[in-house]
Amino acid sequence: MTEKDIIIVGAGTAGLSAAIYAQRAGKSALVLEQEAYGGQIINTLDVENYPGIAHISGFDFATGLYEQATKLGAEVEFAKVTGVEEKDGLKIVHTEGGDYAAKALILATGVRRRKLGLAKEETFAGKGVSYCATCDGAFFRGKDVAVNGGGNTALEDAQYLSRIANKVYLIHRRDAFRADPAEVEKIRGMENVVPVMNATVTDLTGDGKLSGVEVTDKITGEKKVLPVSALFVAIGQAPENEAFADLVELDEAGYIKAGEDCKTSHPGIFAAGDCRTKKVRQLTTAAADGAVAALAAAAYLG
Repeated sequence: MTEKDIIIVGAGTAGLSAAIYAQRAGKSALVLEQEAYGGQIINTLDVENYPGIAHISGFDFATGLYEQATKLGAEVEFAKVTGVEEKDGLKIVHTEGGDYAAKALILATGVRRRKLGLAKEETFAGKGVSYCATCDGAFFRGKDVAVNGGGNTALEDAQYLSRIANKVYLIHRRDAFRADPAEVEKIRGMENVVPVMNATVTDLTGDGKLSGVEVTDKITGEKKVLPVSALFVAIGQAPENEAFADLVELDEAGYIKAGEDCKTSHPGIFAAGDCRTKKVRQLTTAAADGAVAALAAAAYLG
């Protein structure tokens, strides 16, 4: 069984930042990631809100973190974590590919896209329903599509799709978008982006593949079907902390309870990034959490 000073679960911005700071603190770090390094930021075409970097693609940003961490000596293994237990002073991390051990553990699992919860959602997944505009938008070039959501991700998706699709319906359940004013202003200047406000997606239609999205007006109750080839769902995020529920305390929404010191309810276990309780979830705060958690873990180890 592989043993390190610090195991970090998740290779997003928080996890890779933690690996960098752990190695610089003289501790051996192992990062466990179930998919690809970088987290959700790799799907962002242009990052323009990270201090000191005016413009960079999400992929390049993540790759820079990964290369910096590994050059410092951090190891990255791609394996899905299924659980953690405390044994003989070690945190034993169980994965589908084997077990790993460390004296300190940093949970940086991030979040996943929320689903609509509609009966036909799984039926049309990959056949018109998508949760990543930058991943799948190119398949719908020149066609009419829809985006569901009102936050930054939804508006960024609509902006990206406006350059590819013929028309983009932007469906939001409220009368005003929740996104940053700068993102809202960008949308207003796009002629082929059509806001559909005070509306919820209530059904999906199509024969084999998506051909329409039913929306219901929250005020009048009126239903109508938007003829689209794709629906990009961007209605928020949910934490991925189920595997740690028996070890650290979670809040009602499933986020790990941890303050700005990144300490959880379990000694030697820290939480960093979007998976912990916090008000602001941005690249800068994820990187900051990674640094704080790694230094706290190093201090815990002594």
